[in-house]
Amino acid sequence: MMGAHHAACGAAAWVAATTQVEVQAGRWLPVLPESVTLGLGLLDVSPVGVVTGALVTAGAALLPDADHHSATIAHSLPPLSNLFCAGVGAIAGGHRRGTHSLLGVAAFVAVAFVAGLWTVETVDFGTVYPGAGLLTVLLVSFAAKALKIIPDRMRKSPWAVGLTAGAFITAFAPEEQFWFPLAVGIGVVVHILGDMLTTGGCNPVYPFRLRRPRSLARTPVIAQVWRPNGNIAVPVLGNAGSLREWCLLVPVSLYALGGIGWAIMNIDDGGMVVARLSGGG
Repeated sequence: MMGAHHAACGAAAWVAATTQVEVQAGRWLPVLPESVTLGLGLLDVSPVGVVTGALVTAGAALLPDADHHSATIAHSLPPLSNLFCAGVGAIAGGHRRGTHSLLGVAAFVAVAFVAGLWTVETVDFGTVYPGAGLLTVLLVSFAAKALKIIPDRMRKSPWAVGLTAGAFITAFAPEEQFWFPLAVGIGVVVHILGDMLTTGGCNPVYPFRLRRPRSLARTPVIAQVWRPNGNIAVPVLGNAGSLREWCLLVPVSLYALGGIGWAIMNIDDGGMVVARLSGGG
């Protein structure tokens, strides 16, 4: 799956988990049910948490690709991102290995959890989270690079964008302490699932390699799902960047943007975003 699509899926997953919007769709299109609920609303976070979590999750959804020193995100915040990706790649054992597994999920969440524990009490902003803010500088820069928000010719701009987002989250992070490692975890899991929907697949139990028995090599479904290198793939999207992938990700991206917009409009409410949109009349 392409990097921009990973980022959009990460943001959409966070929006779905933290918001719930009821749309009276039947009044506009009679073929649809009278009421359609968008989002699961599983996590009770503030509207600020929806916005900041979406930013972090979009960047975290690119973290598994930090195992490749020449990946797009490696050039998102030079030279820090180059060094980060080179180090991660060396530890992970190469591309689509350690970072694309359950072990990688646990490692990224552990780092985010420890970073989230670093708090400082201030007079003006109350409790601030410098650890989460510092990691956010890198994560938001990943997302900005993948989504092509910043042109390549503006090499210094990623630092400005990342530092601004990091400062915002440091000062205005949600009160829910669990939000940061959870956002990182959701982003990483969404990335792995996305790659498993393409022909390449992933090995979720790395460093173990589950070899496919030769006797199953000619079984059509099993041969497609269980790759010779031990990767598991459910290639409903085909190759990365396929037309099917674009058909899925356009509405996903629109949903993520819409959810963030709802959260921004409900920031003064202070609670989980539960909005209703009626057709009027």
